[in-house]
Amino acid sequence: MKRLIHEIIRRVTQPATALAIAIVALCVGLHTAGFDQALRFDRDAIASGDLWLLLTANFVHLGTSHLLMNMAGFVLVVALVWSRFTSVEWVLITVFSSLVVGIGLYLLDKNIFWYVGFSGTLHGLVIAGSLADLRHYPKSAALLLILIIGKLVWEQFLGALPGSESAAGGSVVVNAHLYGAIGGAVIGVFLLLLKRNKVAAVTKVQQ
Repeated sequence: MKRLIHEIIRRVTQPATALAIAIVALCVGLHTAGFDQALRFDRDAIASGDLWLLLTANFVHLGTSHLLMNMAGFVLVVALVWSRFTSVEWVLITVFSSLVVGIGLYLLDKNIFWYVGFSGTLHGLVIAGSLADLRHYPKSAALLLILIIGKLVWEQFLGALPGSESAAGGSVVVNAHLYGAIGGAVIGVFLLLLKRNKVAAVTKVQQ
């Protein structure tokens, strides 16, 4: 029993795992504390200088069902691809994808006056993680990428997936998913190229 407890503590305190727990705790904590309104994407407030709302909107939710749905998706990402990047890299991916969502909505979707939810960021995490996973499990990673891209195409032409709005408890802003996915792809490719260049430099020095 002691060995099991020690192993659980070891895994939980690993930086990447601790970060995942912190993200869940942040989203749950903000919702429980009632910050959903104060931290949501608000076009008028952003225009007045509250630029942090471009980021914070991604970590607050419409309601408990919306929160649980996004956190369940996040747990799936952690289970499938979280080991592909370090904790620092996941912070960069999370923040960059979130900002691309916020900035994208602000600049390109003038009809969106408010927005909340982690789903846009979640799409960025899935894309980045799947790109990194291609080297290790090419078939499953490619399948996941195809499914996500197919979902994005569906949403752009046919709207939100059936049942997603009732599950979330409100309208689904499908463009947030697209912007998050683009952000995840950009930062994911950048980090992977950076890693490859570092490995190549080390190999060259060793030779």
